[in-house]
Amino acid sequence: MPFSTHLDRHQSRYVAELMEFIAIPSVSADPTHQGDMVRAADWVAARLTAAGLEHARVIPTKGHPVVLADWLHAGADKPTVLIYGHFDVQPPEPLEAWTSPPFAPEVRGGRIYGRGASDDKGGLMTPILACEALLAQGPLPVNVKFFVEGEEEIGSPSIPDAVQSLAPELAADMIFSADGLQWRPDQPQILEALKGIVKLELVVRGPRADQHSGLYGGGIANPAMALAQILASMKATDGTITVAGFYDDVIHLTDEDRAAIARIPYDEAAWLAETGAPATAGEPGYTTRERLWARPTLDVNGLTSGWQGAGSKTVLPAEARAKITCRLVAAQTPEGVAARLTEHLCAHTPPGVTAELQVIPGGSDPLLIPRGHNAAALAETILAEVYGKTPYRTRVGGSIPILSTFRDVLGLHTVVLGFSHDDENLHAPDEFFRLEAFRKGQEVYGRLLQRLGGQA
Repeated sequence: MPFSTHLDRHQSRYVAELMEFIAIPSVSADPTHQGDMVRAADWVAARLTAAGLEHARVIPTKGHPVVLADWLHAGADKPTVLIYGHFDVQPPEPLEAWTSPPFAPEVRGGRIYGRGASDDKGGLMTPILACEALLAQGPLPVNVKFFVEGEEEIGSPSIPDAVQSLAPELAADMIFSADGLQWRPDQPQILEALKGIVKLELVVRGPRADQHSGLYGGGIANPAMALAQILASMKATDGTITVAGFYDDVIHLTDEDRAAIARIPYDEAAWLAETGAPATAGEPGYTTRERLWARPTLDVNGLTSGWQGAGSKTVLPAEARAKITCRLVAAQTPEGVAARLTEHLCAHTPPGVTAELQVIPGGSDPLLIPRGHNAAALAETILAEVYGKTPYRTRVGGSIPILSTFRDVLGLHTVVLGFSHDDENLHAPDEFFRLEAFRKGQEVYGRLLQRLGGQA
């Protein structure tokens, strides 16, 4: 019986199992869900074992656990494939914005709704089920390893150390990430680049406590105003980042790169309408898509200072804070960008206040997959077979922190082969995963493993 027939016969069971998986509230950012994180890891290990994988085990880290499993009987002449995914999810709030409870999954209109349905529990299940279907027919055509983490949604702070310590067990010939996106339900894509990220908090301090703005205003510095001045010094009104050295390590787009980006269909008016913003904005000299995909950013994510309640409270605040993130492109590093921003802060802090830039854990390097990468080329071929269309080669502005760790520790570039879509409310209320994509993902991974093993 072909593996595809096995998949078709068991889809209803697979959907029920995915619902069971989604029902575990594995919110990595919330300490109250520590027990649920362990429960989700145990669930993944048990499901890998049920699929026919071997040596499935849950391994503690400094943070949340990781899960390993393997099947290594294809022989030394066959490649070893490492498959990555994650079982943690974003916080579900605001709960009142969900049509159905986030951890009580429902199937509606060919979609499964629930937190983590698309990112990444549905995606993680696709290669596991492909392996199960292939093993139901006989031995796997290749050697397979799984590495599944529980910290992706918080920047994988404990994972580099875990990968380093487990490096011999994770050794492989190629890596595929089941966490990723396709372009549209009827159009596949291969991701060539993801951005890195550095997370920062800028703290400006003045008097020991809030002061009366009439008695002290004009006599001492205002930290909120100083914060605004510092932030304004970092970026010109045209969108250019004015921090000295910020762009020094950027690998600039070639004419070929820009032509490849321009070939991807793009309706800027429709895209802008989706955001609700009145106009596009950003670094001059680049198209909107080039800025989104291939240029670094500096953004303020949150501001806190002084009176935030209704009405007026005429204080001169003692402190002001800003949350900042920079999305990075090759070959920037979180450490290098943080150092540039610190230097800038030292040079641009107004008199009368002190300012400190704190690095928030969870940064990651950008990822740029070399053109001609063999595993990516094969994945492109399989996607074209399943979808009936040649995949677009694209970039994204998001980050998957572990992929740069795999590159640095294991010496391998990861092919991002997930089946979510960016309209599936990832990280938002009413997250969903298309059951059609769930099935296609299983098919792609099954054919991929067959082809890697030399089977037609």
